[in-house]
Amino acid sequence: MKRIFLFLLTNIAVMVVLSVVCSLLGVDHYLTRRGLNLPMLLAFSAVLGMGGSFISLMMSKWMAKMSTGAQVITQPRNAAEAWLLATVEREARAAGIGIPEVAVYEAPEPNAFATGMSRNSALVAVSSGLLQSMSQDEIEAVLGHEITHVANGDMVTLTLIQGVVNTFVIFLSRVIGYFVDGALRGDRGRDEGGVGMGYFITSMVMQIVLGFLATMIVCAFSRWREFHADAGGAHLAGKRKMIAALQRLQSLHEPSSLPQNLTAFGIASGVKSLFATHPPLEERIARLQQATG
Repeated sequence: MKRIFLFLLTNIAVMVVLSVVCSLLGVDHYLTRRGLNLPMLLAFSAVLGMGGSFISLMMSKWMAKMSTGAQVITQPRNAAEAWLLATVEREARAAGIGIPEVAVYEAPEPNAFATGMSRNSALVAVSSGLLQSMSQDEIEAVLGHEITHVANGDMVTLTLIQGVVNTFVIFLSRVIGYFVDGALRGDRGRDEGGVGMGYFITSMVMQIVLGFLATMIVCAFSRWREFHADAGGAHLAGKRKMIAALQRLQSLHEPSSLPQNLTAFGIASGVKSLFATHPPLEERIARLQQATG
């Protein structure tokens, strides 16, 4: 979950900064000075959208380390860290990828994530809470799950999907902004050409709103990939260990609290599921139990 959250947060920040910079440089005025140039706008949206997504990917390891305070293990200080490094190295070799950096960060909740630009330049991080609450067999399965994310290239695929989503968010937000600005300025504004403040304010607001809604697409992909990562974890560490790790997480899981008025109307679970980056643990366990091998 942390892997996707950090990527989405970085992407939103990068896209807002790039959009503001482009506006200050006059790109939007150029696109609208003789009416809305849709082909040019689409090309601009694709460059900005894909560029922003790949910048987020390039920053992913740095952001993960900075935001969690993760400490990369360069020289094991104890037997637990030595075992962690050895397990990641063994599973990485079995998965056919480069040996990732291994880090530990302080957090009471059991968590782990993998991120990075490529299969051969990744970071696998685990929380202190996970190390304290799980057995070595269970941790081995969790590491196998994260190694599988790296081996499957999930971060790169996620970046491509986010880039396409960004493209349409930027494109649609500016189209909406152009027509709202035209309606506010009326005939006089159309005669003068160009756009006014209504365009910039509306397009920026719509970019945030549409970006929030588009996040559901990225989250749906994330949920789908979790099943594949579970299967990979079962292959690398053993099916029994992967199921045990998920069951341990299920026993430790504390459902996040939402406002009672939402929960009472049955809205919380529906909204939460749309923005969930992981499927329910019981569903993941059932999938593994039903799998052959």
